[in-house]
Amino acid sequence: MSDSEQNVSCTMDNNPPVALYLGKNYASVWFLNANANARYFELRIVNQTDMICSCFGSSRAQKEETSTHRELEGHSLDNLRNFSYKELQLATYNFDRSTKIGRGGFGVVYKGILKDGEQVAVKTLSAESKQGVREFLAETNTISNVRHQNLVELIGCCVEGTHRILVYEFLENNSLDHALLSKRNNITELDWKQRSKIVIGTARGLAYLHEELEPRIVHRDIKASNILLDKDFTPKIGDFGLARLFPDSITHISTKLAGTKGYLAPEYALGGRLTLKADVYSFGVLILETISGRSSSSSSWNTTQKVLLEWAWELYEEGKLLELVDPELKTYPEDDVVKYIKVALFCTQETANRRPMMSQVVSMLSRNIRLNEKELTRPKIFQDSNDNKKVSIASTSRQMSSFPTTITRVIPR
Repeated sequence: MSDSEQNVSCTMDNNPPVALYLGKNYASVWFLNANANARYFELRIVNQTDMICSCFGSSRAQKEETSTHRELEGHSLDNLRNFSYKELQLATYNFDRSTKIGRGGFGVVYKGILKDGEQVAVKTLSAESKQGVREFLAETNTISNVRHQNLVELIGCCVEGTHRILVYEFLENNSLDHALLSKRNNITELDWKQRSKIVIGTARGLAYLHEELEPRIVHRDIKASNILLDKDFTPKIGDFGLARLFPDSITHISTKLAGTKGYLAPEYALGGRLTLKADVYSFGVLILETISGRSSSSSSWNTTQKVLLEWAWELYEEGKLLELVDPELKTYPEDDVVKYIKVALFCTQETANRRPMMSQVVSMLSRNIRLNEKELTRPKIFQDSNDNKKVSIASTSRQMSSFPTTITRVIPR
């Protein structure tokens, strides 16, 4: 032991005394367990408040962490807060299952409470995100600079060793799919005003991603579980831009078809061709789910074996669109509801370039516009004969530099 070290004794979990040696940049620990077997741990001090503990001989993890901190030095995080892994462990009770609030193709989401009491959503990215520190921080900086009232705000990240974690604002009312399902248990009841607010707000968020950013962002996974709701049920789109954190060979749409069936635009599902209009298609399905209170993945409606979009088109042809409305929705303006369903059908037309742009969708939903139904064509529904088959669709693009043309027209009244 050098002159700079100190030797102290303590107890740990009622075990025999522990010998703790404190050096300038490290601490070493010896203790005896219940079987009187000696164990040795080394704690490397990263800064004055954080120490990283690893079993003796685990030099690989230490080297990775040292390399990570070296890469972080001098790299600007702009609007992002840099969280340590230890901070997020404490905030989520070591990522305990009881704090888990969601899971998606990109990773698992936990509810966390920081030291100052702030509630956050902590997303641990899956192992496929293998970017280096600088590349990861550059991409997360880009995402954090995308700000809109209908987009979930990214407030920080953690990059230590192989850990890649994003920290978002926490939204009190969970997600749209949770609200639609839990209403059956009288936990949440969405009236028409709230549902309309959710639909229009989501449309505005997508319009911002598609038409106001440069380069434009294609979300690729618009669905009810990615529409989060704050305390006032203001919708915020989550998971936008995350595809940029993964290599080209990885896609977040790699799941059992039962979970995504009905959301995927046919040109994307069958040919991997990704455009802005793939998001528009998914948004159209989302409108139908919000109005009907039913999942697009189910195939049994009104004693028929049809997916939600297929049933909606059948009701349109029969002039019975109000039969689609959620039975839990007691009062609603019939004309508005019918218009929303028709907008959904415009969004889900088989040919991508016939679908409207999201700015047009916002106008169609929020303004007194008569829809030109002569231009409306049948939707294309992507189905698979084997519900247990997994779908893995390679991405072709993540951001678009130009818009596909559209021949969908709206006629002012």
